[in-house]
This record gives sequence, structure tokens and C-alpha cells, in this order.
Amino acid sequence: MAGPSPIALIAQIGGVDLIEIHRLAGWWVAGYLGVVGLLGIAIAISRREPGRTFFILLGIGMAAILIQVGLGLYGFSVENRQPGNIHVFYGVVLMFTLAFAYIYRAQLARRAALSYGLLALFLMGVGIRAIGNIGQSFGG
Repeated sequence: MAGPSPIALIAQIGGVDLIEIHRLAGWWVAGYLGVVGLLGIAIAISRREPGRTFFILLGIGMAAILIQVGLGLYGFSVENRQPGNIHVFYGVVLMFTLAFAYIYRAQLARRAALSYGLLALFLMGVGIRAIGNIGQSFGG
């Protein structure tokens, strides 16, 4: 029989509730992506090229999504939390969206500020939907 996972041991030693971090950080990540998305739209409206700072901010938001999904997977698989099918579905949608953004990065780069600004706003919206559907499942 296998013992606790390394992440579970680290969480126990540090006294950290990873699911509470997941819950609180969800709102932060959604808000952050909203701000980055609006920044991208503003850059596109001003007809400027996004600078390195914009892409760093966008990368931080995307990394935060990956961390959030990882924390959610930890809660689901290690702590046996039941977030509901819809919440899990939106986590999968976030991951597929990031995968497709990577696949189509050449096309997104043509109008980078607008494309990535809209992407960040879409990710924010999916994140808010995920937060709002905790505990709910499909079909009742």
C-alpha cells in the first residue's frame, strides 16, 4: 500500500490547506486575467504592438491557471473532494483552451494584443463559470 503523495506530505508539514488556496486564488486568477485582457484590448485599440511586459503578464496568468488546475486535481485525486462535474468540466475547458492557444500561436501573433486580450477575457469568463458551479453536476 502506497503512502501519502509528496505534495500531501509537503502540505501536512507546512500546515497548508491547498484546497483553500485553490478556492481563494480562483477569484484572484479570474480578476487578474480580466485586467490583462482589458490591457490587451486597450493596446489593440491604440494600434500599438504589445511589449514584453504584456506577454510576461499574460504568461503569469496562464501559469496561474496551470497551478489552479493542478491544485484542483490534487483535491480531487488525493483528498477525494467532489467539486461537481461542471466545475471539473470548466477546468478541462481551461486546459484545452491553453492547448489550442499554443497550437494556434502563429495565428494569434498576427494581431497579438487583440487576440491575446480576448483570450485572457475568455479564460476569465470560464474561470468565473467554474467558480460559480462548484458542487453542481450535469443532469441534476
